[in-house]
Amino acid sequence: MKTVLMVAEKPSLAQSIAKILSRGNMSSRKGLNGACSVHEYTGSFIGQSAHFKMTSVCGHVMTLDFIGKYNSWDKVDPAELFSKAPTEKKEANPKLTMVKFLQVEGRGCDCIVLWLDCDKEGENICFEVLDAVLPVMNKPRSTERTIYRAKFSSITDTDICNAMNHLGEPNRNEALSVDARQELDLRIGCAFTRFQTKYFQGKYGNLDSSLISFGPCQTPTLGFCVERHDKIQSFKPETYWVLQAKVNPEKESSLTLDWDRVRVFDREIAQMFLNITKMAKEAKVESVSKKEKVKQRPLALNTVEMLRVASAALGMGPQHAMQIAERLYTQGYISYPRTETTHYPENFDLKGCLRQQANNPYWAETVKALLSEGINRPRKGHDAGDHPPITPMRAATEAELGGDGWRLYEYITRHFIATVSADCKYLQTTISFSIGPERFTCIGKVVTSPGFTDIMPWHSIPLEESLPHCEKGDLFPVGEIKLLEKQTSPPDYLTEAELITLMEKHGIGTDASIPVHINNICQRNYVTVESGRRLKPTNLGIVLVHGYYKIDAELVLPTIRSAVEKQLNLIALGKANYHQVLEHTLDIFKRKFHYFVDSIAGMDELMEVSFSPLAATGKPLSRCGKCHRFMKYIQAKPSRLHCSHCDDTYSLPQNGTIKLYKELRCPLDDFELVLWSSGSRGKSYPLCPYCYNHPPFRDMKKGMGCNECTHPTCQHSLSMLGIGQCVECENGVLVLDSTSGPKWKMACNKCNVIVHFFENAHKVRVSPETCDLCDAALVDVDFNKAKSPLPGDETQHSGCVFCDPVFQDLVELKHAAMRHPMHRGGQGRRQGRGRGKGRRPGGRLNPKKPKDKMAALAAYFV
Repeated sequence: MKTVLMVAEKPSLAQSIAKILSRGNMSSRKGLNGACSVHEYTGSFIGQSAHFKMTSVCGHVMTLDFIGKYNSWDKVDPAELFSKAPTEKKEANPKLTMVKFLQVEGRGCDCIVLWLDCDKEGENICFEVLDAVLPVMNKPRSTERTIYRAKFSSITDTDICNAMNHLGEPNRNEALSVDARQELDLRIGCAFTRFQTKYFQGKYGNLDSSLISFGPCQTPTLGFCVERHDKIQSFKPETYWVLQAKVNPEKESSLTLDWDRVRVFDREIAQMFLNITKMAKEAKVESVSKKEKVKQRPLALNTVEMLRVASAALGMGPQHAMQIAERLYTQGYISYPRTETTHYPENFDLKGCLRQQANNPYWAETVKALLSEGINRPRKGHDAGDHPPITPMRAATEAELGGDGWRLYEYITRHFIATVSADCKYLQTTISFSIGPERFTCIGKVVTSPGFTDIMPWHSIPLEESLPHCEKGDLFPVGEIKLLEKQTSPPDYLTEAELITLMEKHGIGTDASIPVHINNICQRNYVTVESGRRLKPTNLGIVLVHGYYKIDAELVLPTIRSAVEKQLNLIALGKANYHQVLEHTLDIFKRKFHYFVDSIAGMDELMEVSFSPLAATGKPLSRCGKCHRFMKYIQAKPSRLHCSHCDDTYSLPQNGTIKLYKELRCPLDDFELVLWSSGSRGKSYPLCPYCYNHPPFRDMKKGMGCNECTHPTCQHSLSMLGIGQCVECENGVLVLDSTSGPKWKMACNKCNVIVHFFENAHKVRVSPETCDLCDAALVDVDFNKAKSPLPGDETQHSGCVFCDPVFQDLVELKHAAMRHPMHRGGQGRRQGRGRGKGRRPGGRLNPKKPKDKMAALAAYFV
C-alpha cells in the first residue's frame, strides 16, 4: 500500500481538507513541533488503495536572508548588499522546526500532494516543502510520478473532491517570480534602509522612528500620501459666485433650480447676471425630458474592492480586513480571499451558493425571490486567471462569527447577492427653465425597479421631492433669486480606500501585499491614521519623500516599481529569465544607490530644518566613562544615550524604561550603569552603555546587558548573579534580579521566562556554593522575623531553588511550560538532573584572579 503525504498551508486547513476527503473517518495526532497536527486515513489514490497523511506548514517554511557576517550593520558597507553579499534560505520560524517535522512525516512516503494556497506565494511554499521532503521520500521508479498539486478556491466538499480528482503539478515559474521579488526587496530595501538609518539617527535626536526604512513598494506608497499633502498645503482657495433661483409651481411649494453656468469667478459679472434675472418675474419651461436610466449592479468582488469597502464603509484597516477574510476562508465561510478576478467562470454554481443563504433573516426574502424568478448572470468582469471572485460558501449567523468577522461576511454576502440581482432602474425627469436670458435646470428621479439596491440599500437612489407636472411653455412665478458666495476647498488627505485604488492603478504591490505596505508606512511613523481612516503624513514621512524627489524622483515615483512588477509577472508566465531580471534590476538600483549616497546632503538640508541635532535633544542621565560628563538620554525611538562632548552615541535596549542604576560604575570602563525595565510584571537588568555597544569579552555579542556579561568578579555580572539553566529555552540562564526586592524574582537572560520567589524576604544573595544534585547555584535568603515562612521561626536559609524542599512552596514558576525537572510535586530530588537543567553557568566555580582595570581594558578593547 502506498503512503501519500499531503501538505496544506495552515493547520486549520489541513484539518478541514482531511475531514472532507476521509468523510470524517480519520485519526489525528500532534506533530513533533506542537504547532501542526497529522490526520491519517485510508482511501484510494489514482486507482490504488493508499494510506494518507494530511498535515500542514504555518505559512512560509523558509525566508531569505544574508549570510551571517552581512547582517552586521557596522561591519558591512551597504553598497556590498547589491551583489557581493551572498544570501541563503533560513527557516522562517526556527522555533517551529518545520523542516525537521516535514522530514519526519515525509520519510518513507511514496507520493506527495501539495494543498498550498493557489497563488504565487503558495507555489513558492510548494517548492520549499519539496526541498525539505523529497530527500527522505522513497525513490520512485524511473517514469513514476510522485509530485502532485491540488488546485482549489474554497473549502467545500465539492471543490476539495474536485481538486483531488484533477491533480496537476506545481508551477516553478510562479515560485521563481516570488524568489525574485524576495531577493530584490531584501537587497534594495536593506541597502537604502541601513545607509539612511545610520546617517540620520547619528545626527538627529527626535526622528521618533527606530528604523528609517526604504522599500521599493513602501516608498512609492508613502509618495502618494505626501503628494496629496503637498496639494493641500499649496492650495489657494478661490472665491466664486453661484446664482440660485426658486420657483413656486403651487402656492405652498417651491422648487430650487440649478444654474446652467454652474459658477463664475468674477463678482461684477455675477452681479450683472443677478440684475438681469431679477427683472424677470416668471420662469418659462423651455423643455421637459424623461429618460429611463439604469444603475448597474456591481461587478463580482475581488480583493482590492473588498479592502476598499472594508476601509471606507466598515472602518477596518486593510491588514486587519485581510486577516479576518483569511480566517473566514480557513473556516469555510468564503472562497479564497486573494484574487484579482471579477468574472465568474461559466461552470460556477451560482444557484448553489445562493441557496445556502435562503434562511438568513437579513436577506432570506430577496434570495427566495431570486431563486423562484431566476437569477441574472453576473456582469462580465476581468478574468485574471487566478481564483473566482470572493463568494460566500456557506451560511453563517452573527453569533457564529461575531464583531468584525460578521460585518465583513455580511458585506461579502450582500455583494454576491447583488451581482446576481437585477440592475436598478429609475425614471429621470429633466425640466429646463429660462428666467430672462439665463437657463436653469431641475432634475428629479423616481425608482421604477429597485433591483440590487434592495440588498445594498446604501447604493439606492435617494428619495427626492417629486417634480410638478408641466409642459413646454408653462410659466411659473419666481420666488427668489440670490447670489451665493462660496470658496473652492482643498482636497482632503487620502483615505486608505483611495490609496488602495492608486496602488492598484499604478501596479504597486499585489492584492496580497498592498495591506502590508500600507501597514508598514503606519508602523514606521511615516503616516498617522486620522478619523475617517485618512492617512496624514508625519514630518519624517514628508521630509523623506521631498528628499527623494530632490535627489532622484524615481525612488519615490511609482513608474520604476511598476516596471519591475511587470518583469516579475513575465517570470511567472515563463516569458522572462529569472537571473536576467534580477541582475538588470539590481544594477539599476545599485547605480541609484551610489548617486543617492553622493547626494545625501540634499536630503540632509531638509532634515536640518525639521529635526533637532542629537546634542540639543534628550535629558542628562548618566556619566560617560571617557569624559565623565553627563550623557543625554534620548527617549524618542530608537532610545539611545549621546555624549555631546565625545560626540558618541550608544544604543540601548528598546521597548522599556531606562533609569540611572544607583550611580554604580562598570569596573571595566567607568561608565555609569543604567537599569532597563519592561515594567513591574516584566524583567529588568542593569547594563553598561559602553559594553552594550562594544562587547568586552570574546564570548559576548553586541546588545548584551550585565545579566549576560561574563566578567568574573563584577557584582552585577552573570558570573555572580546566575543561578541555573533556564527551564524553557536551551541557552538561557536564570539570573537573580537584585533590584526586584521585596517581590524577588530571577529572569532568563535569553527568553521571557520569569520565576518569582521569596516574597517579602529581606535579602537574597547568590552563594558561591552549588547544588550537588543539579549544579545550580545555592541561594542565601534572609527573612524578617515577623514574616518568615521558614519552619521553626528561622529567618535564614541557604539552599537550591529547584531541589531544596524548604524552598519548594516559595518558588512560583510562570507559564505551564516552565517546569523544572527537579521541581515536580516534591519528588524532584529522586528524578536525576533531566536534560542538564539547573546547571550553573561557567565562570563562578573557579574564579580567576581579575586583572586590574587598565589591563582588562587593554585586553578587551584594543
